[in-house]
Amino acid sequence: MNPSPAPRPRFLLTRRGFLGVSIGAVATVALASCAPAANWVQPDGAQVQGAERRRGGTGKVTTATLTAAPTVLDLAGATAPTWAFGSVPAPVIRLGAGDTLKATVRNQLEADTSVHWHGLALRNDMDGVPPVTQQPIKAGASFDYEFIAPDPGTYWFHPHVGVQLDRGLYGALIVEDPAEPGGYDDEWVIILDDWLDGVTATPDDVLDELSAGMGDMGGMGDMFMRMGNTLMGATSDLLGGDAGDVYYPLYLVNGKPPADPTQFTGRAGEKVRLRIINAGSDTAFRLAIGGHTLTITHTDGFPVEPVEVDSILIGMGERYDAIITLDDGAFPLIAQAEGKRDRGFAVIRTGSAAAAPTADVSIPELTSSRIGTAQLLTSDSSVALSSRQPDRTVAITLSGGMAEYDWGIDGRRFDMNQPLDGAHEIREGERVRFTITNDTEMWHPFHLHGHTYQHEGGPRKDTSIILPKQTLTVDFDADNPGLWVAHCHNIYHAETGMTTVIGYRA
Repeated sequence: MNPSPAPRPRFLLTRRGFLGVSIGAVATVALASCAPAANWVQPDGAQVQGAERRRGGTGKVTTATLTAAPTVLDLAGATAPTWAFGSVPAPVIRLGAGDTLKATVRNQLEADTSVHWHGLALRNDMDGVPPVTQQPIKAGASFDYEFIAPDPGTYWFHPHVGVQLDRGLYGALIVEDPAEPGGYDDEWVIILDDWLDGVTATPDDVLDELSAGMGDMGGMGDMFMRMGNTLMGATSDLLGGDAGDVYYPLYLVNGKPPADPTQFTGRAGEKVRLRIINAGSDTAFRLAIGGHTLTITHTDGFPVEPVEVDSILIGMGERYDAIITLDDGAFPLIAQAEGKRDRGFAVIRTGSAAAAPTADVSIPELTSSRIGTAQLLTSDSSVALSSRQPDRTVAITLSGGMAEYDWGIDGRRFDMNQPLDGAHEIREGERVRFTITNDTEMWHPFHLHGHTYQHEGGPRKDTSIILPKQTLTVDFDADNPGLWVAHCHNIYHAETGMTTVIGYRA
């Protein structure tokens, strides 16, 4: 690697990028980028307000306060300074479909921040994406988010500023379905994360190192090794090759490492609904439970025809719901860091006398070929899109690579100073066909804000794994006006340029 790399520009809002920039100046940057502004539906425009009114809602209000502040995380006796909303993960926020969430975010950091409500088709000015949908929440300031949560499902929240996602600022948002048929006795929220903050480096340190590029280091073949904060040789056939490039010393389940595992308790014979969220920044997880099968019922909040599997592959930003029937004893829950030769670990216990499994236990479910992926799933008929020819096709190409760390879209690296340069136009009422071609040598979990699309003949989703040299084709209805970012959910890829905007024209 180049020992003295030239400085590289940052393309989203870095922690340092907004320090010292006034809100007025940022507003000027954002408005100046809309050329001409009147042609784009603005996040606080009349069409956005009209769409929110049409959602109707139940009138019921749930309130929450999230305080972003420095904290110290206990990792099995070792301490790690980080940032969090009080705890890692934050307490679960729950509300019903159609209810209104009023969430006050207080920023006690020495940096700007925001909150993005991942997966929700909410009003555009509440999406939490500076500088596209709001100004950043300045240090010492607060911001009130208020929106109707229209669709039931498993969602989550996290910052959309720089690489703050790779700290402890995240939590689950559960939107409950009043018509939920149930059929289970308990529910567990399971949040998976790759962790380095305060242990080996900060996310900003990692970004600086990665941004130098790897040059010709790819010629090292299958050698598996750590170089600083970079991981060489992490490969996975499931992910089409390179599995990830960041070294993480720990993988967490609900904020706890394998040496001090999270404990889930239940009774033998009970059916439990698992709401599984990958909050990681550079790691796909393959989740399995020793001695149990998993019946997938939802992905990214929306129901699917049930499928029984032994494990589930979950990319960053994805969510899967699954049902298990508890056996009697103590069992390992393993979140294998796909291609990285390490794991997150928790214990499921239905009998107090049973000996707990160890973190290095081998289970056949992880070597089984019955692996749950989006390709296996079909949308439940209750949420499948109606049959309709697309009115518009939007095609993008994921570009760049590790050698120069020049990740982008259509050969363009997203520029926060001109966020609408290269934006893709759609109009309200259209059926949009969205094709995303991965022209890189690495997999990408791709996320579209503000909408849920449908895979061809498959599930409804908002975040999807796209393998190297493959194309994903999805359809969605343009029924949520505004300016919406679409990006890779590897936070280091997004931060260095793999982001674009899907914008509604007025």
